[in-house]
Amino acid sequence: MQNVSTEGDLRAEQRLDRLMKALNTEEEKRSEEEVSVERVEEDTDTVHSNRTEEHGMEQTRELTESDEVVENEKQQGQNLEEHNIKPIITIQNTSHSQENEGEEHLPPTVNQTTTPPTMATASQPVLNFYSESVTVPSSFPSTSQGPAATTETLQQKIITTKLHIVNSTSTAEATGATLLVNESSTNDDLRVEFHVMNSSKLHPLEEVSVAVTAMAARAGPTVKAPLSTFKVESKNKAAGAKPKDNTTLKAKKKKVLKVKAKKAKVSRKAQKVNKFKRERKLKPTTPSYFPYFEDHYCPPECSCYGRVVQCSDKDLGKIPYGIPYNSRYILLMNNHIDSIQLKLLSEYDSMEFLVLSSNRLTDETIEGAFEGIKSLKRLYIERNLLQSVPNDLPVTLEELRLDGNQVRVMSDAAFGRCPNLLILSLSNNSLGNKSSTVPPGVLLPLGKLRTLTLSYNHLASVPLQLPLSLRELYLRGNRIQRLQGDMFWGAAELQVLDLSVNRLTDKGLGKASLLNASRLESLNLEGNLLKQVPLHLPRSIKTLNLEGNFISTIGKDAFISMPQLEHLGLSRNKITKVALGVFRVLPLLHQLDMSYNTLQQIPRQLPLWLHSATFSHNKIRVIPRDAFCWGRGNKSPLSRLVRVHLEYNMIDLGHLDTLAFRCLRGFQVVQFY
Repeated sequence: MQNVSTEGDLRAEQRLDRLMKALNTEEEKRSEEEVSVERVEEDTDTVHSNRTEEHGMEQTRELTESDEVVENEKQQGQNLEEHNIKPIITIQNTSHSQENEGEEHLPPTVNQTTTPPTMATASQPVLNFYSESVTVPSSFPSTSQGPAATTETLQQKIITTKLHIVNSTSTAEATGATLLVNESSTNDDLRVEFHVMNSSKLHPLEEVSVAVTAMAARAGPTVKAPLSTFKVESKNKAAGAKPKDNTTLKAKKKKVLKVKAKKAKVSRKAQKVNKFKRERKLKPTTPSYFPYFEDHYCPPECSCYGRVVQCSDKDLGKIPYGIPYNSRYILLMNNHIDSIQLKLLSEYDSMEFLVLSSNRLTDETIEGAFEGIKSLKRLYIERNLLQSVPNDLPVTLEELRLDGNQVRVMSDAAFGRCPNLLILSLSNNSLGNKSSTVPPGVLLPLGKLRTLTLSYNHLASVPLQLPLSLRELYLRGNRIQRLQGDMFWGAAELQVLDLSVNRLTDKGLGKASLLNASRLESLNLEGNLLKQVPLHLPRSIKTLNLEGNFISTIGKDAFISMPQLEHLGLSRNKITKVALGVFRVLPLLHQLDMSYNTLQQIPRQLPLWLHSATFSHNKIRVIPRDAFCWGRGNKSPLSRLVRVHLEYNMIDLGHLDTLAFRCLRGFQVVQFY
């Protein structure tokens, strides 16, 4: 039995060496754990998990190596005799019990002579073994079957014992403590868990596991000793520092928990702040007044460029909510706006230009909408459903465009509110229809009116008593047959008159027709029913358009009353004859267009100061020698012509008289093709 104990001691000593190496490794790991408080808990969990894994690995190894233990212990017994290390051990077995009645209670003993504590040296660790009371269940198998049963029983059970070992020195000799096995132990394996503390280095308590296998030498029926838990303590505790046990780890863990609690508190606050921000972002703002948007705001439906708000082509059903008050230009064309909120536009004190073209506004839906606008100068309400001119136009208005509506009525009250109006456009409406007429003098309140457009209506005559300030009058595409003399009451400032595409005849342009238009410069009579050049036109005319009429001949005195004429259009008529030198009475004539007629030759003695002449699409066969170059004898002054168009005629280039082009700047001036 003594040999068994010796062999167990040697085996425990070897195990202890390995444990000390593992301890040093664990101590190095623990020093890294102290770097950050936040990592203590994680490292502690790692130690416990490693301990659990080591227990499992040791249990597996002990079961697989149990057959080889007996032979190894014999070899270790021989080596044990060479060692003289004798540890000082005190053992106390408080109590134990046995469930099987009639069996003898054997107290645990050790197979090693106990040395008194006073004989302990610095090189020998002092180990105190305290065997606590353990109850052995009656189900434990008996070991009375001899050596064969001993090996079988050895593989079945593992008894775990905790040893708290405190090494009072840091020398290498102190690490050579010998673990003794309880003599009364059965053939079961003993698993010992060491709690090692080196008090000289003051490292935290380390828990490592080691497996110790012992085998009882006694054969025959024996009573299993109770399971024992050994506590190994140092005898010189007072001399060294107080060992650090689980209390230190608990304190550190508590500190870590406090840090985590603080972090969790901060995290909760951050979550609350983020939630508040999200809710605030998603929560719609309720305005306290209308339209309540600042100067820098731009509605999402629009595009803003400085003080210009572009909301066109957005399929809007109403004016966008919140357009800045300081906007100067607001563009809302090509939408589906069918109404304007009452007193909405009056808040825009800086608005100068408002475009509501191509919408669905009616007289009822815009009533009172424009009243009180302080700075509005230009208002476009084209292509809507209006039937009359709005009656609440602002005083500051200078330009009003109502083209493409269904306006049939104009009243004095409508224009009396905007005396500063300069431009009025009412083309493509229903003015002058059977059920509606334009009252005389209806436009007289517009004392500053400069441009009036009434094209493409149903007017049978020019409205009477127009403002004398009028400079441009456009009446294209109506049904006017006659131009009355009382169109103006007094000397008018009219400069441009467009009467094209009407039904004017020679009689419709009498002597008094344009008597008061002494400043007229441009007269457009295209597309009428004229058969000759009007004779009683103002001498101030510079541009005369007679295209698309039924003129067949041009007499010698046709233009004698127009000395300032510069541009003359006679295309698309039925002209066949032109009097000799009829254009010489026009000293300022620059451009002559006689295309699309039935001329058979170029008119003779064209003005030398003419710049451009067009005779294309005629039936010209002959170019007279004095058409472009004329004078005394064969000497003719140089012509100023730069372009002569003779395309689409019947000229035979093989029989051309080259002397007809002698005064031209080059033969390239003439275009035959």
